[in-house]
Formats: sequence, structure tokens, C-alpha cells
Amino acid sequence: MSRIGKQLIKLEKGIQVKKEGSFCLVQAGAKSLKVPLPENLEMKVQGDAVQLSRLREDKKTKSLHGLTRVLLSNAVIGLSKGWSKSLELNGVGYKASVSGKKLELNLGYSHPIFYNIPSGIEIKVEKQTKVFVKGVDKALVGLTAHQIRSYRPVEPYLSKGVKYSDEQVRRKAGKSGSGDKK
Repeated sequence: MSRIGKQLIKLEKGIQVKKEGSFCLVQAGAKSLKVPLPENLEMKVQGDAVQLSRLREDKKTKSLHGLTRVLLSNAVIGLSKGWSKSLELNGVGYKASVSGKKLELNLGYSHPIFYNIPSGIEIKVEKQTKVFVKGVDKALVGLTAHQIRSYRPVEPYLSKGVKYSDEQVRRKAGKSGSGDKK
């Protein structure tokens, strides 16, 4: 058995999981997420826990066992607590603001960058230099944060750019002039 795949997924109050065709539907109130369920895996809901088990022991099924369990667990956590990423803008004049469904970024270019916020994602800006990305889908939160960061990744000499708040940037030494001019 897969060590991760055999673990139970605890369900919080108000969260329901049911099989719907080749998907697992995770619901909490009006919000819901679909997780693909491979054909050789079986899902059982036992009280307030969900267990995944394999129907066959081939290599592909074994590799999908743990993955499907983690995806299902991420959906349950997302609907109960939510997922978030925080970004920091470092640089002179770098700032962000939200207006409606657009995020406006000033990142040192000659023009502002407008990012359309996807549905299911909430973006908050604090102090014009901290951007918080929140949502129920872990993959969508990570993708949105990555796309915002990709407009101006952190450069290693002055640490200017957009970075995750928990990211460590390795600084490089600049030019070292020897002063020997002939």
C-alpha cells in the first residue's frame, strides 16, 4: 500500500464527499470542487472520514493512489480553511492596487500591468507592497501567485522584484572594481 494513499481523510463539519461518475465531488455549502478519480481506485466514505483503496496492483494505479488522496485532501482543506499565498513587492515605486476584478501592478516598467483576477480567487493588497492571494483551489491559488510573480521575478543583486513572503533570495556580490587602470 502507498503510505500516503492509505491514510484517512478527515472531513470537517458541513463537508460532503460523493462519487459522481469518474470524479469525487467535494461540497461545502454553495462551494464545490471536483477531483478526478482514476478507474482503478475506489472511494469509501466512512462516517467523518474518506478512504481510497486500489482495485488493481499495477504500476500506474499504485502511482495514482497517493496523488489522488492528496488532491482529495487538498480539496477538503480548501473548502474548510482555504488556501493562501502572500507576495511582497520590493523596489522603488513598486506598488499594487485592486479595482474590481483587476489587479494593477506598477513594477518599474514604463506602463502599469493589469492582471485579470480569475473567478474563485480573492486578492487583497496591504500597504501597496503586500499582495495576498486566497481561494479554495490550491492549484489555482498557486498558479495565480506564480503568474503575478512572473511579471518581475526577484533579481539576485539588489533583491528587487516580486517574491513570495517566505522565499529566501540568495544575494550575489556586485562588480568588484580593482582600481588598477592603465
